[in-house]
Amino acid sequence: MADHFSALKRARQTEKKTVRNRANKSRLRSALRSLRESIDKGDREAAQAAYRATVSVVDKGVQKGVLHKNTASRYKSRLSARVKAITAKKA
Repeated sequence: MADHFSALKRARQTEKKTVRNRANKSRLRSALRSLRESIDKGDREAAQAAYRATVSVVDKGVQKGVLHKNTASRYKSRLSARVKAITAKKA
């Protein structure tokens, strides 16, 4: 365990940041999972609604430092293609 005041403070800060980062990462993963499930079900309206919500969560993940911006762009592109495939299949 840390002995110096500055090291103790840094340990407290790390605990807070860890909790915050874990919550943000969990929110991101949950959004991605719900979108993928709606895509697998083939429900077009639910997939489109989930896609909009997921894109928002992914962008917030970039702002909060959970994802790199290129990774987020790749996720959005691939998920968009999958949602469009469902839309084309139903139409």
